[in-house]
Amino acid sequence: MTSLPADPVPFWRAKTLEDMSTREWESLCDGCGRCCLVKLEDEDSGEIHFTDIGCKLLDGESCRCTDYSHRRRRVRDCVKLTPEAVRSLSWLPVTCAYRVVAEGRDLAWWHPLVSGSDQTVHDAGVSVRGRVSASEEDVPVELWPDRIVKWPNRPVRRRK
Repeated sequence: MTSLPADPVPFWRAKTLEDMSTREWESLCDGCGRCCLVKLEDEDSGEIHFTDIGCKLLDGESCRCTDYSHRRRRVRDCVKLTPEAVRSLSWLPVTCAYRVVAEGRDLAWWHPLVSGSDQTVHDAGVSVRGRVSASEEDVPVELWPDRIVKWPNRPVRRRK
C-alpha cells in the first residue's frame, strides 16, 4: 500500500515573516481595507479609534489602494508594513493576517490564501466594502471624531 504525499505546509505556517519572499508577503494581505481607514489617537490614553472614513487612495468597492506603488509618496502618513512594524503597531486590526501570523495564529477560513477566492473576505463581512462613508478629502478634520466606529477592530463572526 502506498500513501499519498502529505499536503505541504503553507508558507505562512512554515516561515517567519522575515523569511517570506516579497510575493508571499504581499499575498498575506487579505484585501479587507481596514488598515486604510482613518484612525484617531486619543492624546491622553493613546487609544486608537477607527473611523468610517477611508484614505484618499482607498477604493471602497475593491478595498484596495488605487495607487499602491506610489502610496507613500502621495499619503504622508501611510505606513509600510514590515515584520518589525507589524509586531509594534497597536492599530493593526485583530483580523489582519500580518498580525495573526506574527502572533502565531493561523489564517481564517475567509482569507484568500485559505479559501482560494478574493471574494470570501467580503462575503464574511471582514472588508470595508459598503462601510466606508467618505474619503478623508471629503470630511473636514474637525468632524473626524464624529465618525468613530467600533467594527474595524472586532473579530469576525464564525463561518456559517
